[in-house]
Amino acid sequence: MKRLHGWCLVAIAVALVGLPLASWAAAPFRLDDLRKLVRLSDPQFSPDGKSVAIVVSTPVWKTDKRDNEIDLVAVGSGTKRALTHDREGVSSPRWSPDGTRLAFLANDPKTKQAQIYVLPLAGGDAQRITEAKQGVDEFTWSPNGSRIAYVTQDPPVNEKAIKAHDKAFQVTSGNFLLRKSLAPWHLWVVNAAGGKPMRLTHGDFSLQTDQQGATPLAWSTDGKRIVFTRFPGPYWGPSFHSVIDAVPADGKGEPVALVTQQESSDFAYARSGSLYAFMRPRDGDENNGNAVYVGGIGAACDVTAALARNFNAYAWLPNGRALLLQGELGTHSVLWEQPISGVARLLHLGNVESSSQLDVAHNGEIAFVGSTPTHPGELYVMRSVTSKPRRLTDVNAFVDKLDQGRSESVQWTLDGFDEDGVLTYPLDYRKGGKYPLVLVIHGGPEGASTQVFSPLPQLLSAAGFLVFQPNYRGSTNLGDAYQHAIYRDTGEGPGKDVMAGLAAVEKLGNVDTSRIGVSGWSYGGYMTTWLTGHYDVWKAAVSGAALTDWVMDYTIAYYQTGDLYFFGGSPWTEKYWDIWRKQSPIMYARNVKAPTLIMGDVGDPNVPLVNSFEWYHALRDNGVTVEFWAYPADTHFPGDIVQQTDVYRRWVGWMQKHLK
Repeated sequence: MKRLHGWCLVAIAVALVGLPLASWAAAPFRLDDLRKLVRLSDPQFSPDGKSVAIVVSTPVWKTDKRDNEIDLVAVGSGTKRALTHDREGVSSPRWSPDGTRLAFLANDPKTKQAQIYVLPLAGGDAQRITEAKQGVDEFTWSPNGSRIAYVTQDPPVNEKAIKAHDKAFQVTSGNFLLRKSLAPWHLWVVNAAGGKPMRLTHGDFSLQTDQQGATPLAWSTDGKRIVFTRFPGPYWGPSFHSVIDAVPADGKGEPVALVTQQESSDFAYARSGSLYAFMRPRDGDENNGNAVYVGGIGAACDVTAALARNFNAYAWLPNGRALLLQGELGTHSVLWEQPISGVARLLHLGNVESSSQLDVAHNGEIAFVGSTPTHPGELYVMRSVTSKPRRLTDVNAFVDKLDQGRSESVQWTLDGFDEDGVLTYPLDYRKGGKYPLVLVIHGGPEGASTQVFSPLPQLLSAAGFLVFQPNYRGSTNLGDAYQHAIYRDTGEGPGKDVMAGLAAVEKLGNVDTSRIGVSGWSYGGYMTTWLTGHYDVWKAAVSGAALTDWVMDYTIAYYQTGDLYFFGGSPWTEKYWDIWRKQSPIMYARNVKAPTLIMGDVGDPNVPLVNSFEWYHALRDNGVTVEFWAYPADTHFPGDIVQQTDVYRRWVGWMQKHLK
């Protein structure tokens, strides 16, 4: 489970023209194909708009790691060349304002900490310019290219006492897996050629948290101050009280508040004029979507209010009079042009689904990582907001040779909401046949199932299943009213939505209603446990990283304040005592009959694995067929290719065992 910006396991599908038929000449998408999928991220236009620097991440099965490099892609021809070689932890390419240098993060070979390297594009090796003992987490160039501001964590709290073996620490807002107090992250500046850095901020507040990286730093156009998101401290729990500060770049002054509305972040100046933008949950209500506010002349206002929906990312367009927005619209991931005063316009992307990885060049060209329903992420460019997307890379070309399940959007109505989901057909589908159905429910809950390529539904399709990915109240794709409807109704309402979607699919007449399974990871896991405890239609279930006990999640996970927004108050007070427990699937575990596969990461601070231990023992002690597999990782979902493949193998295999 994760709040906005959070990870959700699957969000896919594709608009269907006609009925999906198998192409027997091609091989299906298989588990082995997972290790071939290349991931693109963080596209960055060169200042002249002729090239895009992008991070290319390739899984290496033998070492169970990812090989990251930065490639330079020519906008005109699509030709590319690698800018980095044999470096670990490569990320965050950032151009100098004059385009002659490219800075990036990479692990120092000796300390293994991320440091800033600067590469001259005219030739020569990249030079490391920082020696931050705790590593660098975020950085940006000054307007004239002479300095670089960056964020790094302070030394460990009570460092001397720890060295003397006095390791006790005070528990405050951290999760139960922490073994020491967290030090805050602060702002520094260094000469772009290297040298002694200068510290700009001090104190108990922090520029990032243990679960959320620093949002981009922003220099004023005159280079005199640096703007940053200020969190109350280094723990994620209180992070909803963030504000935006500015500090003198010469070190001669303390930070001053620029945006005092709490929950504000992701600040960016327009390229011309005095305007700036930032993101904040609409009207300061965490149960609404992220809105984009514009300030600089008078009070800041929500320029996206008319759309009244969630946005994952934004960027200023060059004229400073409009913004580029990215978010979900129904079962699509789309882009809008939003004037600072006026009506937003939806961009025409064809069958391309945009991710939140995007950038806008000085000349107005747009770069983003996008996918189609049957092709994974590639780099796309648009000459302007009125142009069609043009694909520049082909790093996942092998997928085009594979046979894939075709999909369609499914709609239904419930409680006054127009709801939707995505249905993917099995490769061997024939009209008039009856097929087993697997529900794959997205995480979040503030996420959405949209028409982007995703491996799991394709693997299930290849195994002969219909795959249904329902959206439910709390999802980000149908506007604020729908997203907000999960408030104080985290299980029953979303459960009704999913069941209404299932009924809509069954009306199509191709479901074998005696063979239906339900599955999901994170909040999808929560929905799986809720549904198996309330509806006796499931013949199999896969519960991944499931929250089963809201009270425990609030008490030991890193959420804390975040969970409060779902219910309005603490589960340990009389007023809110009952609702937290009534919305917890563990209360209904005795009703479960479906054979259940449980999976999760041992060190997951997001949804601690103790939730799954509770669920496992409750089902086992009540005679339910259950297996529980844990991965020795400290993440919410395994980040390495070997364990990711194992998750999918077990997931599909469980459904094959109990539904085929």
